[in-house]
Amino acid sequence: MTEPTAAPDKSSKVYLQIDRLTKKFGTFVALDSVSLEVYEGEFICFLGPSGCGKTTLLRAIAGLDIQTSGTVRQADVDISALPPFERDFGIVFQSYALFPNLTAERNIAFGLENQKLDKSAVTKRVNELLELVGLPDQGPKYPAQLSGGQQQRIALARALATSPGLLLLDEPLSALDAKVRGHLRHEMKTLQRRLGVTTVMVTHDQEEALTMADRIVVMNQGVIEQVGTPTEIYREPDTLFVADFIGAMNQVEGRVNDDNSVSIGELSFKSRSHGLSREAPVVAAIRPEDIVPEGIGDYSSQDSSAENSLEAEIEDMEFLGSFWRVSLKNSALGGANLIADLSINATRRLEVDTGSTIRVKLPADRLWIFPPAGSA
Repeated sequence: MTEPTAAPDKSSKVYLQIDRLTKKFGTFVALDSVSLEVYEGEFICFLGPSGCGKTTLLRAIAGLDIQTSGTVRQADVDISALPPFERDFGIVFQSYALFPNLTAERNIAFGLENQKLDKSAVTKRVNELLELVGLPDQGPKYPAQLSGGQQQRIALARALATSPGLLLLDEPLSALDAKVRGHLRHEMKTLQRRLGVTTVMVTHDQEEALTMADRIVVMNQGVIEQVGTPTEIYREPDTLFVADFIGAMNQVEGRVNDDNSVSIGELSFKSRSHGLSREAPVVAAIRPEDIVPEGIGDYSSQDSSAENSLEAEIEDMEFLGSFWRVSLKNSALGGANLIADLSINATRRLEVDTGSTIRVKLPADRLWIFPPAGSA
């Protein structure tokens, strides 16, 4: 993950304002009164599962699918009813959408030529962009002669050719293999920072969103579940959906004892404050890396009571390179297993192995309590 990104300064200028946007396809509601502000120069990601409405929202911003109701304002101008060619944006599609019969340089020049620019100015701009995306010698080649990563860079250069105020990216890296994708997302983020262009990207890849975005918009069933920095979305989820969708998360059924306590099976645990009614059924959630093996390090928390400490048998172990993912079993948990991520050093020092028993702590400040999925 990249270094933490601060939330936009409230003094920053709002560049894109979406207000109560609704999009219906017949009786199906793809977007349900979505409102959002995007700040000037910000890199924002729409993240969510297939069918959540993220691509529909991007297409509404571009004017490719006009909304049923609501407004879109860009740079203080209402663009809600404008056709795409009258809006100020560049777009990169998942399929690249390069013209196969045009060379890379002619693809980049396409929008500039439509603006009736001088030929020498077009050539100069195309060369600048080829240099910018690291392909100064690839201009004469046709798309079929380029690798997937090179085609994506040409598509990005074409989108940036007319110096748009807004850059829209629709799953731009999903067609590439993992190694190229990891390299390109770093390059794209670096380029976006250098140019300062306001950017909106659609992705279903949580790692992509966490590493590239200044802020993430998590969407589900046509509504926004949460907006925040990558750190906020990961460490401070507002809902069970966000907690489950971003990263790995243990989810265990329980019942409320009081505002900061929950019962799981026969055991009681202190938790984050949740405001749910006593005896209400809940889902207790904690990330695997937040389960702390006792005897390793000096984790400090206000919660040092035995209520959040338990012995557990290691039922299974999975080696994931930099850490071990272990399955922990304790019959008092009511049949639920916990998944914990233990560092290589921790497993070595504790002599952890399948069938052995260790004591772990579930820190109260990392134990989240949510209403069950589907409850009001």
